[in-house]
Amino acid sequence: QVQLVESGGGLVQAGGSLRLSCAASGRTFDFYAWGWFRQAPGKEREFVAAIQRNVGSTYYADSVKGRFTISRDNAKNTVYLQMNSLEPGDTAVYYCAATRRRILTSSGYDYWGQGTQVTVSS
Repeated sequence: QVQLVESGGGLVQAGGSLRLSCAASGRTFDFYAWGWFRQAPGKEREFVAAIQRNVGSTYYADSVKGRFTISRDNAKNTVYLQMNSLEPGDTAVYYCAATRRRILTSSGYDYWGQGTQVTVSS
Protein backbone atom coordinates (compact mmCIF):
# COMPACT_ATOMS: atom_id res chain seq x y z
CA GLN A 1 0.00 0.00 0.00
CA VAL A 2 1.38 3.39 -1.00
CA GLN A 3 1.38 6.16 1.57
CA LEU A 4 2.36 9.80 1.08
CA VAL A 5 3.30 11.99 4.03
CA GLU A 6 3.77 15.74 3.62
CA SER A 7 5.75 18.04 5.89
CA GLY A 8 7.05 21.59 5.90
CA GLY A 9 3.91 23.69 6.01
CA GLY A 10 3.45 26.61 8.37
CA LEU A 11 2.92 30.32 8.77
CA VAL A 12 5.09 32.75 6.84
CA GLN A 13 4.98 36.45 6.00
CA ALA A 14 4.39 37.64 2.46
CA GLY A 15 7.62 37.53 0.51
CA GLY A 16 8.95 34.63 2.54
CA SER A 17 9.75 31.05 1.59
CA LEU A 18 8.75 27.54 2.60
CA ARG A 19 9.83 24.12 1.42
CA LEU A 20 7.33 21.30 1.41
CA SER A 21 8.42 17.67 1.38
CA CYS A 22 6.45 14.54 0.57
CA ALA A 23 7.84 11.10 1.35
CA ALA A 24 6.33 7.98 -0.19
CA SER A 25 6.38 4.45 1.14
CA GLY A 26 5.38 1.26 -0.62
CA ARG A 27 5.62 0.52 -4.33
CA THR A 28 6.91 3.71 -5.93
CA PHE A 29 9.33 2.62 -8.64
CA ASP A 30 6.68 2.70 -11.35
CA PHE A 31 5.19 6.08 -10.57
CA TYR A 32 4.78 8.17 -13.71
CA ALA A 33 4.55 11.54 -11.98
CA TRP A 34 4.41 13.39 -8.71
CA GLY A 35 2.18 16.42 -8.25
CA TRP A 36 1.36 19.18 -5.82
CA PHE A 37 -2.16 20.56 -5.55
CA ARG A 38 -3.72 23.08 -3.17
CA GLN A 39 -7.15 23.94 -1.87
CA ALA A 40 -8.03 27.29 -0.34
CA PRO A 41 -11.13 27.75 1.85
CA GLY A 42 -14.27 27.84 -0.27
CA LYS A 43 -12.41 26.98 -3.46
CA GLU A 44 -11.85 23.85 -5.48
CA ARG A 45 -8.60 21.94 -5.38
CA GLU A 46 -6.22 23.25 -8.03
CA PHE A 47 -3.07 22.07 -9.72
CA VAL A 48 0.19 23.69 -8.60
CA ALA A 49 3.10 21.73 -10.04
CA ALA A 50 4.06 18.30 -11.37
CA ILE A 51 7.23 16.41 -12.21
CA GLN A 52 7.72 13.26 -14.24
CA ARG A 53 9.43 10.71 -12.03
CA ASN A 54 11.92 9.33 -14.56
CA VAL A 55 12.80 12.17 -16.93
CA GLY A 56 12.28 14.99 -14.43
CA SER A 57 10.26 17.26 -16.72
CA THR A 58 8.37 19.86 -14.73
CA TYR A 59 5.03 21.65 -15.16
CA TYR A 60 3.60 24.62 -13.28
CA ALA A 61 0.38 26.54 -12.89
CA ASP A 62 0.72 30.04 -14.30
CA SER A 63 0.04 31.50 -10.85
CA VAL A 64 3.22 29.97 -9.38
CA LYS A 65 5.58 29.98 -12.35
CA GLY A 66 8.87 31.65 -11.47
CA ARG A 67 8.17 31.45 -7.73
CA PHE A 68 7.76 27.73 -7.01
CA THR A 69 10.09 24.86 -7.92
CA ILE A 70 9.23 21.18 -7.83
CA SER A 71 11.98 18.58 -7.56
CA ARG A 72 12.33 14.92 -6.66
CA ASP A 73 14.84 12.53 -5.16
CA ASN A 74 14.00 9.08 -6.48
CA ALA A 75 16.48 7.38 -4.18
CA LYS A 76 14.58 8.79 -1.21
CA ASN A 77 11.10 8.44 -2.79
CA THR A 78 10.58 12.09 -1.96
CA VAL A 79 9.25 15.09 -3.84
CA TYR A 80 9.76 18.71 -2.81
CA LEU A 81 8.07 22.02 -3.46
CA GLN A 82 10.23 25.08 -2.88
CA MET A 83 7.98 28.11 -2.56
CA ASN A 84 9.53 31.57 -2.77
CA SER A 85 8.04 35.06 -2.86
CA LEU A 86 4.93 33.77 -1.16
CA GLU A 87 1.75 35.80 -1.38
CA PRO A 88 -1.41 35.79 0.77
CA GLY A 89 -3.16 34.22 -2.22
CA ASP A 90 -0.97 31.14 -1.80
CA THR A 91 -2.67 30.35 1.52
CA ALA A 92 -4.17 26.87 1.23
CA VAL A 93 -3.85 23.26 2.25
CA TYR A 94 -1.20 21.75 0.00
CA TYR A 95 -1.52 18.13 -1.09
CA CYS A 96 1.12 15.85 -2.51
CA ALA A 97 0.00 13.26 -5.05
CA ALA A 98 1.49 10.46 -7.11
CA THR A 99 0.24 8.50 -10.07
CA ARG A 100 1.04 5.62 -12.39
CA ARG A 101 -1.27 7.09 -15.04
CA ARG A 102 0.01 9.26 -17.89
CA ILE A 103 -1.40 12.43 -16.39
CA LEU A 104 0.21 15.54 -15.00
CA THR A 105 -2.06 18.51 -14.34
CA SER A 106 -5.42 16.85 -13.81
CA SER A 107 -6.53 15.77 -10.36
CA GLY A 108 -6.97 12.09 -11.25
CA TYR A 109 -3.87 11.01 -9.34
CA ASP A 110 -3.86 7.57 -7.72
CA TYR A 111 -2.45 8.46 -4.31
CA TRP A 112 -2.79 11.51 -2.09
CA GLY A 113 -1.20 12.77 1.10
CA GLN A 114 -3.14 14.12 4.04
CA GLY A 115 -2.30 17.74 3.26
CA THR A 116 -0.26 20.40 5.00
CA GLN A 117 -1.42 23.93 5.81
CA VAL A 118 0.42 26.90 4.34
CA THR A 119 -0.62 30.32 5.62
CA VAL A 120 0.87 33.52 4.21
CA SER A 121 0.24 36.68 6.20
CA SER A 122 0.25 40.15 4.65
